[in-house]
Amino acid sequence: MKTLRLIIVLLTVLMLAACSETKYVAEGEYLLDRVKLMVEPKNPHVKPEEMKAFLRQRGNARWFSTVKIPLRTYSLSGRDTTRWINRTLRAIGEPPVLYDSLQTELSMQAIQQQMQNKGFLHSSVDVMNTVKGRKIVTTYVLHPDEPFYIRNVDYIIQDSAINSLLQLDSLENRGLHSGMMFNVENLDAERKRITQLLTNQGYYRFNKDYISFWADSVSGTHDIDLTLVLHRYRKGDIDNLPHARYSVGNVRFASGSVDDSVIHLRPKVLQNNTYIQESEPYSAADLQKTYNNFGRLGAVRYTNINFKERPDTTVLDCDIAISTNKPSSISFQPEGTNTAGDLGAAASLTYLNRNLFRGSESLTIELRAAFEAIKGLEGYSNSNFEEYSLQTKLSFPRFIAPFLNNRFGGRINTSSEVGLVYDLQNRPEFRRRVFSVSWRYKWNNPNRLDRYQFDVLDLNFVSMPWISETFRKEYLSDTGSRNSILMYNYMDLFIMKMGLGYSYNNGRYAIKTNVETSGNLLNALAHLFDFHRDSIGQYTVGNIAFAQYVKGDVDFTRNFQLAYNNQLVFHVGFGIAYPYGNSRILPFEKRYFSGGANSVRGWSVRTLGPGNYIRRSGTLDFINQTGDMKLDVNLEYRAHLFWKLGAALFVDVGNIWTLRNYDDQPGGQFKLNEFWNQLAAGYGLGFRFNFDYFIVRFDMGMKAVNPAYQNHREHFPIVYPKLSRDFAFHFAVGLPF
Repeated sequence: MKTLRLIIVLLTVLMLAACSETKYVAEGEYLLDRVKLMVEPKNPHVKPEEMKAFLRQRGNARWFSTVKIPLRTYSLSGRDTTRWINRTLRAIGEPPVLYDSLQTELSMQAIQQQMQNKGFLHSSVDVMNTVKGRKIVTTYVLHPDEPFYIRNVDYIIQDSAINSLLQLDSLENRGLHSGMMFNVENLDAERKRITQLLTNQGYYRFNKDYISFWADSVSGTHDIDLTLVLHRYRKGDIDNLPHARYSVGNVRFASGSVDDSVIHLRPKVLQNNTYIQESEPYSAADLQKTYNNFGRLGAVRYTNINFKERPDTTVLDCDIAISTNKPSSISFQPEGTNTAGDLGAAASLTYLNRNLFRGSESLTIELRAAFEAIKGLEGYSNSNFEEYSLQTKLSFPRFIAPFLNNRFGGRINTSSEVGLVYDLQNRPEFRRRVFSVSWRYKWNNPNRLDRYQFDVLDLNFVSMPWISETFRKEYLSDTGSRNSILMYNYMDLFIMKMGLGYSYNNGRYAIKTNVETSGNLLNALAHLFDFHRDSIGQYTVGNIAFAQYVKGDVDFTRNFQLAYNNQLVFHVGFGIAYPYGNSRILPFEKRYFSGGANSVRGWSVRTLGPGNYIRRSGTLDFINQTGDMKLDVNLEYRAHLFWKLGAALFVDVGNIWTLRNYDDQPGGQFKLNEFWNQLAAGYGLGFRFNFDYFIVRFDMGMKAVNPAYQNHREHFPIVYPKLSRDFAFHFAVGLPF
């Protein structure tokens, strides 16, 4: 069967490779094989990658920027379109892109215009066509020449009231200065800045069309004398009027729903989220902030704000129409699970109330149940895993804190969230109970891409009410095993932490950081009031030891956009945690693991590290394959194939380490002069189905360099690959980074 599959794959590849790309290129026409852009002489302000956006024609898509598989797939089809196979091949393939001289001329004009907009007024574009058979390669040669610079800037303000207002604007705030490049981007930025300034000062009818520029070149130089002209108001046939400055009259709220005439929000909530104030000058910024405030309320479906001018006045009455969502909903979500080969099923029932106290407070109650059949555990009473959890979360769309009024943080989007979780786990080996209470704040500026989260308090009680005698005897009571990590993670534990998180994402690069600490306040109180100590010397709260540690994580992702909808994505992730004071070992939930769909994909989850630690036989060795520090470095080439299918080639490097030397993790401690030799490396191929709202991902990874080896072949699987030993398959939802 494997041989037959291999033969089919090889035959398919050979057919695609042998199929002529010019099969459907008529006589006298040419296949546009490739389009190139060159800049002569090279200039840092003119980048070929940016100029590609102005091309009217590009060649056929290439998988991973190499082979034109979509075109070859199309060429496999026959000319008889009544046959379904031919229609299918054409639907999933791509027809040939034929060279068009008119589109080439339009591309030249668009590129030249863009260079002139950048300040290269004497630029030019040449085209070179190279014909080989029935294929043509088009090369655009860009000659930007020398850029022009602004020498002097003058302002002519034809409206006296606006002129007085702009006189208060400092020179530092102005967007045009002597020595700047003369380009459309800088001119538009100044028009936009002045327009925003005036529309935020009551000039309701002002727009950027009232601003124009006069530009005079200085003979024999590349200097420009620039004059900005702000014209007076025009109304119909009447010209040369002063611009009117408007103020806000009445602000009225109404329901925007046809089926419901009532706004299901408290009047105070409407007022606190409205920045348009009566008797104040009209402000476009306040209008946008009002839209933003209502837009982030889960209870609001949409908002419509209209201004009506009172006849023969400069007063604007404001009507705000609010349409609210249904207050509550119930959803059911089934799912399948696969943990280390053990199959199972889970289901969750979620109740959501979007407007609990008529202030857009969101209440979520989730009930979840999971079952998993466990095999290979001998000596235990049953062979399955059961989990039941109750999660409740209440979110307020504002800061809830003492001494803060409702307008605090008005310029930013804020929310307060309290959560409650109870999780019950029954395994053949033990029973585990986790009770959590959390309080956190989240905020971000709607005009920026930064996001913050502050965990004020996060309490976790971990209880082990029952442990089987077999498990206790084999793993916990055997002093010869000296497995302190395993023993520590099967004790009752109390975690009281606080943390701060920050994230930024602009589409090209993303940064995510988080810092948390636990147990410091309790440890200070324990010393001050002499708390009770347990048998191993740890302070306890209610006879339960508390954890004390500090932990920090940082993730950086850089996205490079390539031709033909391809991307090169670089990612590095680093995390470190240190237990101290009342703890010698990190809680299991806070420890790092490596391998899996979002780490080094040549290894299954929790099977890599720490360091060059060699995995022992047994079902519980995943406890030892955790660490206090983690490093991941990933490089992934993503390519769109066809329809909703994409592919990725990836290389992953990383591992985990412990900061202390634990007897049960030999070779796992981080050492500055050795960790380079303990980095694992993997490579592989992945497929992604992009369904817009979510992405389903299949990644197939192979080990390349294995730090946990017993012989030379195991150390370098890239040279001595063995599928049964080195292959890992991953299924996940969403991109890895």
